Amino acid sequence: MGKIAFLFSGQGTQYTGMGRSLFESSKAAGDVFRLADRFRPGTSAQCFSAPKEELSLTVNTQPCVYCVDLSAAEALRERGVCPDMAAGFSLGEIAALTFSGVFSPEDGFSFVCRRGKAMDEAAQKDPGGMAAVLKLSSGQVEQLCQKFRRVYPVNYNCPGQIAVAGDREEIGPFCAEVTAAGGRAVPLAVSGAFHSPFMEPAAVRLREVLKDVSVQAPKIPVYSNYTARLYGTDAAGIRENIFRQISHPVLWQKILEDMKAQGADIFIETGAGKVLSGLVRRTLPGVTICHVEDQDTLEKTISTLKEKGEFPC
Repeated sequence: MGKIAFLFSGQGTQYTGMGRSLFESSKAAGDVFRLADRFRPGTSAQCFSAPKEELSLTVNTQPCVYCVDLSAAEALRERGVCPDMAAGFSLGEIAALTFSGVFSPEDGFSFVCRRGKAMDEAAQKDPGGMAAVLKLSSGQVEQLCQKFRRVYPVNYNCPGQIAVAGDREEIGPFCAEVTAAGGRAVPLAVSGAFHSPFMEPAAVRLREVLKDVSVQAPKIPVYSNYTARLYGTDAAGIRENIFRQISHPVLWQKILEDMKAQGADIFIETGAGKVLSGLVRRTLPGVTICHVEDQDTLEKTISTLKEKGEFPC
């Protein structure tokens, strides 16, 4: 029998109305939003009714997407679906760590709010941009980045797709170099140069925050974006991975490949959208891919697991 992996969505997947049907149909999902509203009043209302422009502000995006990620996972757990391993893309890693018990529900939400604020302030102080590079190898992208003073490969998403981050003045010329090399560059509508040295001030700040946050060994194995390996049980090591992730690349392709090597053959994306499902499809042909972002997709996923004999867990 194969294994189930949960994948927690990252920033950029937000949309107006996300999470509402889970809130209305699942007590476990609703509890996630109710806790968020106690700590940050209006969080659920932002998810359910705020315009995309408001949701796209980093200080709002991170707590809102986190809630949808975690509520989808908790709705699955409420129905008896238990993952053998988990990973989250960037912001999604905080939801994965909370789901696995590294953070308490209160500390996980509090930390993600402070993370969003710190990253937003770093982006405003030192503005940057990002672009997705398609049709080139990681080595080719890395070589092109070296031609520029402040452009960095940051998200190793899947074969033939890497995101870069850098100075706004250099992103345009970099994209031109990509085209000349036979690739395709797509500027991303983001507010900062995430997972790059531009975020070092936020990482330093959050390192201090983490000193006062209790962390526990994960009850479910969770992969680190920073190392592409499983989190260990040492509290100092856990904190190190969490804060370094903010200013270092996301090694997503390696994480997916290791999950498959460890026996995962069912990948369930939890949270808004299907971005991670697409990355799995391009990286691991032949595996089963599901996603849960509302009541309908929850029921479809449960049905798929039953058909495959993987339910109840």
